[in-house]
Amino acid sequence: MSFINTIRRRFFFLFLVVFGVSLVTFVITHLIPGNPAEMIAGDKAPKELVEKIYKEMGLDRPILVQYYKYMSDLLHGNLGISIRTQRPVLNDILIFFPATLELAAVALSISLIFGVPLGVLSALCKGKAIDHIGHTISVTGISTPAFWLGLLLIFFFYGKLGILPASGRIDSSIAPPVHVTGLYLVDSLIAGNWAAFKSSLTYLLLPSLTLGFIHVGVVMRQIRSAMLEVLREDYIRTARASGLSPARIVLDHALRNALIPSVTIVGLAFGDLLYGAVLTESIFAWPGMGNYVVLSITALDFPAIMGFTIVASTVYVLVNLAVDLIYAALDPQIRAIG
Repeated sequence: MSFINTIRRRFFFLFLVVFGVSLVTFVITHLIPGNPAEMIAGDKAPKELVEKIYKEMGLDRPILVQYYKYMSDLLHGNLGISIRTQRPVLNDILIFFPATLELAAVALSISLIFGVPLGVLSALCKGKAIDHIGHTISVTGISTPAFWLGLLLIFFFYGKLGILPASGRIDSSIAPPVHVTGLYLVDSLIAGNWAAFKSSLTYLLLPSLTLGFIHVGVVMRQIRSAMLEVLREDYIRTARASGLSPARIVLDHALRNALIPSVTIVGLAFGDLLYGAVLTESIFAWPGMGNYVVLSITALDFPAIMGFTIVASTVYVLVNLAVDLIYAALDPQIRAIG
C-alpha cells in the first residue's frame, strides 16, 4: 500500500470515527435527564421563557431532524453554543486546547527523556542492579494514581518547601505573553519575555512531572522489551563481529530499530496525555481541556461535552496518522512500499 493511500485510509477512518462518536454522544446526551433550556433560562425563569428557548434550540423537533441539523452544523465547524460559558464551543476549545497541548508535550518529553535511556540501560544490563532499579521505577510509575502523586507533589513542593506553585498557569503579577500559538513557553520565547517564560515553566513543572512520571514506566518497559529483541538479531551480531563500537551498535542499529514498535506506545501515550489528564488538570487548576470538560459535565453542558468528545476522537485518529509518518521516517522499508 502506498504512503498516499495510507493517509487517505486514515482520513476515511477519521470520518467514520467522527460519525460514530457524534451519533453515540448525541443519543446519550438526549437520554440523560435534564432540560438544556431550563439550564440556560435559570431555575426561576418563567415557563414561557423556557418553552421559547426550547423551541429556539430546536429541541421540540424529532430527534432525527435534530441529529441532521447537528451534523450539518458540525460539517461547517459549528459545535454549538456552550450552556455554561455562552460562547461557541469551538471558541472555548481554541482557548483551552493550547494549555492541554503544552502540558501534554512537556509531560511526554519528560517521559521520553527518562524512559528511553532507562529502557536502553535496562536492556544492556539485563539482570543487573540498574535493570532492577529501572524495573522498580517502571512498576512504581505505572501503578501510581495520578491524583495521589499530584497531591503529594503539591504537599511537598508547595506546602512544605514553598518553591513551586500549586495551581494556575502563570503568576498573576505577570502578563501572559502575546498570543501567537497559545503555548506560553513558545509565545514567551518568541516575544523574548523571559519573566513570562520562567513563570510559565515554574507553573508547568508539577503537573507535567505528575503526568510524565506515570508514563516513564510505560515508555521504559516498551523500549527495554524492544531492545532485548533487537539485540538478539543476526545483524547485531554481525555488527559486533565487524568491529563496530558498542555505542554505534546501540545507537545506530539497535535503538533505531527498537524505536519502531515503540512509536505506537508513545503515540497512544501522547493521546492519553492530551485528553486523559482530566484529574491532573483539576487538581492543579490547570486551565486546559480536562478542567473545561469537568466543569461542563457538572453543569450538564451537553454542547461542550459533545464538542470535547468529537475533538478528542479527531486527535486520536490524527495521532495514529502521525505514528504512520514516523514509522516511515524510521524504517526505509516502509517508505519503499508502494
